[in-house]
Amino acid sequence: MTGTSQNVVTELILQANNEYRDPFNEIQLYAVFMTPDGKERRIPGFWGGGQVWKIRYSSEQIGQHSYTTVCSDPSDSGLHGQTGEFRISPYEGNNPLFRHGSLRSSANKRYLEHNDGTPFFWLADTWWMGLTKRLEWPDDVKLLTQDRVDKGFTVVQLVAGLFPDMDPLDDRGANEAGLAWNDDFTCINPAYFDHADNKIAWLVESGLVPCIVGCWGYYLDYAGKEAITKHWDYLLARYGAYNVVWCVAGEAVMPFYKHEAHYDLEKREKYIKYIRREWTEVTRYIKDNDSFARPVTIHPTNFGHDMIDEAELLDLDMLQTGHWGYHEYDNTVEMIRESVRRQPKLPVINGEVCYEGSGGTNLEDTQRYLFWTCLLNGACGHTYGAMGIWQMNARKQLYGASPHGLTWGNALWEDAYRYKGSFQVGIGKKIVEKFRWWEFEPHPEWINHPGRNNSRPSAAGIPGQTRVVFLPCLGGCVFEGFVILGLEDDVKYRAYHIDPETGEEFDLGEVIPGANKDWKSPAPKTFHDWLLVLQRENMS
Repeated sequence: MTGTSQNVVTELILQANNEYRDPFNEIQLYAVFMTPDGKERRIPGFWGGGQVWKIRYSSEQIGQHSYTTVCSDPSDSGLHGQTGEFRISPYEGNNPLFRHGSLRSSANKRYLEHNDGTPFFWLADTWWMGLTKRLEWPDDVKLLTQDRVDKGFTVVQLVAGLFPDMDPLDDRGANEAGLAWNDDFTCINPAYFDHADNKIAWLVESGLVPCIVGCWGYYLDYAGKEAITKHWDYLLARYGAYNVVWCVAGEAVMPFYKHEAHYDLEKREKYIKYIRREWTEVTRYIKDNDSFARPVTIHPTNFGHDMIDEAELLDLDMLQTGHWGYHEYDNTVEMIRESVRRQPKLPVINGEVCYEGSGGTNLEDTQRYLFWTCLLNGACGHTYGAMGIWQMNARKQLYGASPHGLTWGNALWEDAYRYKGSFQVGIGKKIVEKFRWWEFEPHPEWINHPGRNNSRPSAAGIPGQTRVVFLPCLGGCVFEGFVILGLEDDVKYRAYHIDPETGEEFDLGEVIPGANKDWKSPAPKTFHDWLLVLQRENMS
């Protein structure tokens, strides 16, 4: 090992001297690292295939680090008792993941932040099947990554080899080295993860946080908890040194698509009770065995906190609020509000909603609405998704039919990444980052509008400093201006409209409240969605 920089991954490669019939199941390896402050850290190793084992390490501590390896077979001098040291220097680049460090929940449990206290805005893209060969390395990955970086995304949600929407170990889940596991889930395929390494490392090097979903929930039935626990051991060892977020499972309590529990309420209730208990134990195992203490969430059928029996194990409450456009608007707002109100608090993200282009609908107007209403009702960011990207439909190979027999859509990722919605949620993030968004709280009392569904405005901000209101065009609230309620006596505001499609600002001048402390804005010049912002004067 040579010197490296803060939070940058370095790798120790070891060669076993002894031969093992089943190294994945027979051997355990870890290294004890001594940090500059005199503390010990136990970092697990992982099997790299054949006689090769690897240990990956990163740290924010500047100075000299040393290590000693420990193998469950102490007679193997290639794995046991290896020692070394290296120096970690200050990171001098611009990558925020290296500059600011790992993610964590904020002290008030309302947003995520880096270890140095820098707030982190979650804007995720959904690449569930991004580790399959339909997204090729390096050209495809670098193209899609750069597009997302340019638009302002900060997270990519992807699944670690055990995918949704297919039978277990379907060939569509393969990459260039085959499938992630063997047929009976007794041995992992290290070569599969060699290819995955390229993609995950590139995301981190590009400043994007991989949110790694261990598996889709029904794999617990097919593989069993022992195999899923070993799967997580492998992920923790292989990717824990990277600045990642762990997602325990996807749609965790949902049985396989053809499972009888879908059609029998009593069986479904029994299944959910059982599977919640199992995923609770897996979640606790991840928390107890992650040497790098990365944030943990779980992808739900509805609320993440309902997927396990001990929601306090989670660092982020991820929601799934539906896929069917305008029909989901009210449900989405109510679910966000319910999760934000819930005690004990967790930061809230809508982790899956209304893929752009799905069914020929859910276009950029839906993406704008969902981004702004989720955020202004208390979410700490947003997850975007596009039909064609989540399943990685490629020109060379379409994904095909789901277990229910239908195909979700044949849009190609090569086209879908250009959808307007991805650009406009990126614009939304750029707008939000002009403010101290991490201090925002929902303030429905600032507005008085009976809108429902696609007409519902939302308001949030910081009292006495900033008020932001999203005005959907179909609510009729852009024709004659909009009334803001309860302005403070001692605060002088200046108002402006922002076009959420472009980010362009239009000054409205000084806010002069009426006798009842209300103020009615001028009407916008164009009929579409708008943001109305009131900013305290003399604030930068």
